[in-house]
Amino acid sequence: MNVLIRGIEDERFERPLRLIANLFFEESVIHFADCDEADLQVHIELSIEDKVEAAATLTKPTTDVKFSARYEKGWSPYDNEKERFKQLKTAVSHVYLNVLQDMTGIRQKWGILTGIRPTKLIHKNTQLGMPKEEIHRKLREEYLITDEKIELMQNIVDRQLAVVPDLYDLQHEVSIYIGIPFCPTKCAYCTFPAYAILGKQGRVDSFLAGLHYEIQEMGRWMKENNIKITTIYYGGGTPTSITAEEMDALYEEMVRSFPDVENVREVTVEAGRPDTISPEKLEVLNKWNIDRISINPQSYTQETLKAIGRHHTVEETIDKFNLSRDMGMNNINMDLIIGLPGEELPELQHSLDETEKLMPESLTVHTLSFKRASEMTKNKDKYKVADRLEIERMMNLAEEWTKKNGYEPYYLYRQKNILGNLENVGYALPGQDSIYNIMIMEEVQTIIGIGCGAASKFIDPKTGKITHFANPKEPNAYNIGFKEYTDRKINILNDLFS
Repeated sequence: MNVLIRGIEDERFERPLRLIANLFFEESVIHFADCDEADLQVHIELSIEDKVEAAATLTKPTTDVKFSARYEKGWSPYDNEKERFKQLKTAVSHVYLNVLQDMTGIRQKWGILTGIRPTKLIHKNTQLGMPKEEIHRKLREEYLITDEKIELMQNIVDRQLAVVPDLYDLQHEVSIYIGIPFCPTKCAYCTFPAYAILGKQGRVDSFLAGLHYEIQEMGRWMKENNIKITTIYYGGGTPTSITAEEMDALYEEMVRSFPDVENVREVTVEAGRPDTISPEKLEVLNKWNIDRISINPQSYTQETLKAIGRHHTVEETIDKFNLSRDMGMNNINMDLIIGLPGEELPELQHSLDETEKLMPESLTVHTLSFKRASEMTKNKDKYKVADRLEIERMMNLAEEWTKKNGYEPYYLYRQKNILGNLENVGYALPGQDSIYNIMIMEEVQTIIGIGCGAASKFIDPKTGKITHFANPKEPNAYNIGFKEYTDRKINILNDLFS
């Protein structure tokens, strides 16, 4: 979809306007100069004198039909150009979304929001002392978010503050993410650092040597600077792809190197692929007092698993869940994905029925996202998915099921190119919420990423400024440069916590 924008020429508007257009159309292109192939023309007027005013008129080149919208709001105080432009972007996005909604008849429940972490808006304004009713009014009028989504956001914020009462006071602690980039096979929708482990033991050995080094050096830095750890999360890839002996040595290194591990609030190991779980590996988890794991079916339809490249059976998911439960895993998360190829409401109902037989402590309901680098995105014609209305019905079914079975939402995030412009929601039984998931989504403290492809998110304890840093995604590159990347992260940490 080619959209010609007239009236404003500031290139900073290109990305927000493109992201909003993509909520309605696939692969939109925004033009600020004349375009002979324009499918839509939108004239936007922006006035920035005593207040911020915006007006938009949308026309189709082949018709005389027009759609119009207006917005005005007094200036809020700002300290820099970035904050000033944010107010202009809100005004332009507001009128632009409204004319697209009027033309298509599609209501975007998340309004102008295209960001990943909507709940941060409520947290931020709560910390500023804004009353809840005023926050909701702002979300409704400025961001055009529906009451349904505002209620979901507020419920999640309330739950997070109940689970982590000191959420706003953890900026001087850190959480740790340890990335292990190996899986039995790579799923079609995946863009995480994940490499098929079969036949690559040499790469695994080299990687683990670098990982042990990072753990040792980061542990030394934390001890020297008296930094506490809130949570530790092993992700990937699939951390249980490595052998039981390798897992044992890794957790031993964690306990030896990190400060005060016995008082860390939560340690999680993703065992997402059931075909990586064994009694020997569960014994290792028990040995190191790790009882929170993820076992991710994604779907309970065998044809779907085959289509997306997960080489395990539905029966194996159930068997490994029961084995884990029998061997002492008392906080198990499971993931389901809405909108996988070939699935509609009946398939999701079947997956929920099977989940009900197991009753994991938490359930994360993802909506399929066509991530740019995934196999599924590269071959969209091969992977047929449900339409927007069916996806929304599936999400509603999941919400009803979780409520009926005693699960409550405790974290939420969104992704670009997500089906139906919906969201991913983590649900948990009382007292079984993942603290790490709350930490990573609400960005209240530094997350130190260790391992191949691990992303660090450094958050200044004083200003809240966020700095991103990522280790190499490819194991060979990581194996060559892990010492350099460790030193660079420690330098950043020294600047933040000095």
